[in-house]
Amino acid sequence: MEQFRSVTGSAAPLVAPNIDTDIIMPKTFLKGVDRKGLDIGVFNSLRFTDGKPNTEFVLNKPGYEDCKFLITGANFGCGSSREHAVWGLYQLGIRALIGSTFAGIFNDNCRNNGILTINLPHETISDLAECVTHPEHNELTVDLENQTIRINATGDEIPFEIEPARKQALLQGLDPVGATLQHVAEIRAFEQDYRIRNPWYF
Repeated sequence: MEQFRSVTGSAAPLVAPNIDTDIIMPKTFLKGVDRKGLDIGVFNSLRFTDGKPNTEFVLNKPGYEDCKFLITGANFGCGSSREHAVWGLYQLGIRALIGSTFAGIFNDNCRNNGILTINLPHETISDLAECVTHPEHNELTVDLENQTIRINATGDEIPFEIEPARKQALLQGLDPVGATLQHVAEIRAFEQDYRIRNPWYF
């Protein structure tokens, strides 16, 4: 999993509430046997009309083509638990989602796949969304180590909170398997001791 320390890039406002995983990744794109090509599926019904880019959708507008961040509405990622939604967002280049609330399973999937989710008060989200609506103000720097979001055009900084374990996993680029493997010596010692104490089992 890619480390997340300090990332700079443009942010797009996508603040409608209850954007579910079917909107993020339509079921048509769940048929593959691997994760390849899921970036095309992300917001497909919004990004494209009759196979052509929808120029009215924010990610297709000038200044938002290579977004690193989305400013999201409440309960983002609700609906089904499809992990493909997170895989697709990551393939599209999204490194952080900044919103007031996220659906629980979706939030955990983000954590396990290298996407930072940041919870901020609704009023702060509204102000930030209004700011990045203007392409000349949409570049942010998200500094996980210092837990700040900087609006680069103005220099304003917004602090955010994050659980220590989630922070460390992202800083080190560790998914649950990687985090577990950090304790491989202790695991092997336990297994060896268990075999000695319970020979009858083996």
